[in-house]
Amino acid sequence: MLDHLSIQVADVAAAAYFYDTVLAPLGGRRLLEFGDVIGYGTDRPVFWLGPVTTDGVAREAHIAFVAQDRAAVQAFFDAAVAADAEVLHAPRLWPEYHADYFGAFVRDRDGNNVEAVCHLPE
Repeated sequence: MLDHLSIQVADVAAAAYFYDTVLAPLGGRRLLEFGDVIGYGTDRPVFWLGPVTTDGVAREAHIAFVAQDRAAVQAFFDAAVAADAEVLHAPRLWPEYHADYFGAFVRDRDGNNVEAVCHLPE
């Protein structure tokens, strides 16, 4: 249903470092840059970062990225921890979602809840 998603961040360079690090284990990478706006994806940009351009306080977003397998979820988590992300939930099964839902959750530098999830059985 979604074609792409864009979030505003306080520090584009710091956010880019974080997303460069945590998306790499999931196969994601920078594909386009327009000034201080960066697009990530595998074959086309689907996730965008840009500077804050509105007034008010940003609200937390929950962003879940697809992992090809459980090892990729673990690699995402390890990369996030190495990038000093706040750990929300270490990789584990979440049977309340469905029997094979395997995910890890961290908080990025802008307060967003960022997840990697694999829906496949082990």
